[in-house]
Amino acid sequence: MPWAGQVSAILEAWYAGSGGSDAVANVLFGNVNPSGKLPLTFPRGDADLPHPQIVKPPAESIADFQKPEPWMQIAAGLKAFQVTYDEGVKVGYKWYDAERKPVLFPFGYGLSYTTYSYSNLRVTAGKTPHVVFTVTNTGNRAGAEIAEVYASLPAVASEPPKRLVGWSKIQLNAGESKEVAIDVDPKYLSIYNVDQHGWQLIPGEYGFMAGSSSQDLPLKESVNLN
Repeated sequence: MPWAGQVSAILEAWYAGSGGSDAVANVLFGNVNPSGKLPLTFPRGDADLPHPQIVKPPAESIADFQKPEPWMQIAAGLKAFQVTYDEGVKVGYKWYDAERKPVLFPFGYGLSYTTYSYSNLRVTAGKTPHVVFTVTNTGNRAGAEIAEVYASLPAVASEPPKRLVGWSKIQLNAGESKEVAIDVDPKYLSIYNVDQHGWQLIPGEYGFMAGSSSQDLPLKESVNLN
């Protein structure tokens, strides 16, 4: 999107359905304050992708539609070909974090007609970590904010820098503050142990972060989990 810096906002409608035109119009004309967040990352360019080159199948793996009844070739079975996904656990936003690649729009990002601030993060350790923080609508109109909580695992886990472990959607009037409480499922903090064939929580220091997107996390606190 070389033109992204020349516009005030970009609206992504996805599969809007039969009522999509009304929904888009309501957002554009300000009748609705948008609160959607991106479920994926927009990279700056193709070169930043884990697989910038598309793997094309060999000729023997493609039906020849120039021949009569190509469906017979398909029914008989075409030769399989391999695609190697060598990024391991660095999937989605985790890839860009781990490879330290700047992005165009990060996972969890979204605009609003108001603004929000985050404060007072407290994390209580335990079997199910309890994360509490405050979100304030600092703008002049009501809106809804999807607050996101991420966690970093101990270095010995060899995981990407952070992972999404919880979120909450909060309705706020202009100037209003609300406390958000999120209990983090311990499985979201675990890694899969292939030797034990099960999930494992690595004892050590865990960092918890809260904010409005995967790249906007002003609140941070660390606790030890066993």
